[in-house]
Amino acid sequence: MTETVSSPPAGPARPPVRSGLLIGVLVLSAFVMILNETILSVALRDLTVDLRVPTTTVQWLTSGFLLTMAVVIPTTGFLLERFTPRQVFLFSLSAFSVGTLLCAVAPGFGLLMAGRVVQACGTAVMLPLLMTTVMRLVPPERRGATMGTITIVIAVAPAIGPTIGGAVLTSLGWRWMFGIVLPLSVAALVIGAVRLRLDSEQRRVPLDVPSVLLSAIGFGGVLFGLSSTGEAAGAQPPLPPWLSITIGVVSLAVFTWRQLRLQRRDRALLDLRPFTHRSFVLALVLTALLFVCLIGAAAILLPLYLQTVLHTSTFVSGLAVLPGGLVLGLLGRPVGALFDRVGARPLVIPGAGAMAVSLWLFTTLGPTSPLIAVIGIHVLLMAGLGLMMTPLFTESLGALPEHLYSHGSAILSTLQQMAGALGTAVFISVATLGSADTAATGPDASGLRSAFIVAGVIGVLAFAGTWLIRGTKGTAKPH
Repeated sequence: MTETVSSPPAGPARPPVRSGLLIGVLVLSAFVMILNETILSVALRDLTVDLRVPTTTVQWLTSGFLLTMAVVIPTTGFLLERFTPRQVFLFSLSAFSVGTLLCAVAPGFGLLMAGRVVQACGTAVMLPLLMTTVMRLVPPERRGATMGTITIVIAVAPAIGPTIGGAVLTSLGWRWMFGIVLPLSVAALVIGAVRLRLDSEQRRVPLDVPSVLLSAIGFGGVLFGLSSTGEAAGAQPPLPPWLSITIGVVSLAVFTWRQLRLQRRDRALLDLRPFTHRSFVLALVLTALLFVCLIGAAAILLPLYLQTVLHTSTFVSGLAVLPGGLVLGLLGRPVGALFDRVGARPLVIPGAGAMAVSLWLFTTLGPTSPLIAVIGIHVLLMAGLGLMMTPLFTESLGALPEHLYSHGSAILSTLQQMAGALGTAVFISVATLGSADTAATGPDASGLRSAFIVAGVIGVLAFAGTWLIRGTKGTAKPH
């Protein structure tokens, strides 16, 4: 049986200031944490030399971070039901701080990778906590604007990660990328421990360990196989890529079957009933395609192009993506407020169009392309993503009944991170296999162009999918 433990519920009498303070603490904490998703992207070339490992191995510092999040996030539906928001928050920031410390003192790739995994465990819990809290505390007519603030966190933090990383790498070295973040995470932990209070109802739901193992093997196998494809071009990976992918797909199929059985008794690790809502599924697919392009193309391929083809410094490559990150951030709140008035369709369609056009423009770049052209295309890409992100987040969760918010946010966050890891793995693999010199330490211009072509195809698919969105205003309230 499932036992319910009641705490004083958050009722309508809760002062608005309390809700604003609570969401503010969560947003600031999430910003610091998600910044780490791509902070190392501009350091890939330096880490390849310093740690004496190939690019396809170093990229696991990014895709492994995202993969760990994808493995942990499915458990957050359970965590948000079993523990109080304050307990979940303290675990999240504590794990992140410990992981950051490990990365800062790591003598080599092994401990650095371990630190990134611990960091990811903390970050994974924060995302669903933030989204679920907003959906429960903010009325439907104001969710778009509030989700716009979350867009700033989820999108801008990784967008400006290369800029901050480039500046720190140039002046202090890669270890200080984590040394600077550590005091910020500790400060957020202390503030949250003192100020964060949110009453909720807990359910003593038992943790289904087989589901956790199936989730880890499934997501891990698929992503390991995709990433290993690039290494297979130069050396034999420890496990054939096709075997890893097969094991992963089979595990995910069994995981899905088990969740469908467990949810009949209200004991699923990840309740899959959100997939019965059409608007949720469509927004989920489009969000996945969006994050493939945001993380894989914008945050990974572009810095590699700037450094290996245009031969810019890490600092300059970081500055080059800063204008796009600022555009993405500035669009968050206005687009969210506009969504509350006109709905998702009028915003997402032109946004996807801009994304597709910009990705194809990247395929025209070469060794002699002016830096200003690269910056302009990147700004167009970020503007398109900015028009899409907030409406898709709000549209997906707004289509669900309240009791599915935690599981819906867990599914949405899982797909975001899986898509980011998928984009990183696929684009790096395509760039490596498409390079003229496959024995080189990194992809060349021809390989990167091949990867951008794949990204362009994904952009066209996303644009086609946006026309299926229904023209409803704001967040529809589920029946």
